[in-house]
Amino acid sequence: MKASSLLLVAAAALTAGAVSAAPVKYNIDPNHTYPSFTADHMGGLSNWRGKINKSSGTVTFDKEAQTGTVDVTMEMAEIDFGHDKMNAHARSNEIFDVEKFPTATYTGKLVNFKNGAPTEVDGTLTLHGVTKPVKLKINSFLCKPNPMNKKETCGADAVGKINREDFGVSYGKAFGFKQDVELQIQVEAVKAD
Repeated sequence: MKASSLLLVAAAALTAGAVSAAPVKYNIDPNHTYPSFTADHMGGLSNWRGKINKSSGTVTFDKEAQTGTVDVTMEMAEIDFGHDKMNAHARSNEIFDVEKFPTATYTGKLVNFKNGAPTEVDGTLTLHGVTKPVKLKINSFLCKPNPMNKKETCGADAVGKINREDFGVSYGKAFGFKQDVELQIQVEAVKAD
């Protein structure tokens, strides 16, 4: 085989390898995903912690290209402070108005990769009918086979901050409630079949 033919074959092989690399889709595991938050109560009197018990969505991840996306939907009627009266109040039209705004969504791109893993998500949060940019810092990100179900699973721990007043959720401000909310998101997603 001539050298020029060998080069063409090698180039074709490299191109085929590059084309075959593609983002992998992962479905969020609702049993191991907990968007949670910490919010002020009475202007520093205490901090209330809550979580959203039901969420769904997808993550795409391409380790070679160092790209990926996140798309999460949270069911706001599933907000849980561990306190029934607080849960009912949070769902009411005074706060999240879940009848009018039943879901919150977060979509974003995985960015700032280090050692093959993203360190941030650059995205937008839609909450209470308002969409604003929200950046999340990823404290840990790992993909590996789950020893229980033998499926490749990616997991992450991410944090961020929002001002809830920016989303039209300012209940308690007149009583001195601080409007800053810390977000803590624990997520696991299983490779789609």
